[in-house]
Amino acid sequence: MSNLGFALEGAWKVLLAGLILGAGLPVLFALGIRSLAHGAGGEGAQPRPAGKVMAGTLFAIVVLGVLLGLTYIVASGFGKTISFDHVWPAIVDK
Repeated sequence: MSNLGFALEGAWKVLLAGLILGAGLPVLFALGIRSLAHGAGGEGAQPRPAGKVMAGTLFAIVVLGVLLGLTYIVASGFGKTISFDHVWPAIVDK
């Protein structure tokens, strides 16, 4: 593979990570806020429990994403990395 091929392969990985972490988590958080407002009801509207459940689920996904990112940063500091060879992420030696 040429140098350009390696550069483009790396660029796609950076773009994908940027979309997921840079825009994806904030979008999920915003949807969680919107669902929370929908679940609370409003003036003259009945509260909707499904909105609160959806908000909690979206907030949990955002928190898990942030914790996974922090785990990756701390593991890298100790010379380790995160492996997704199994269903759950595991900290392994580089």
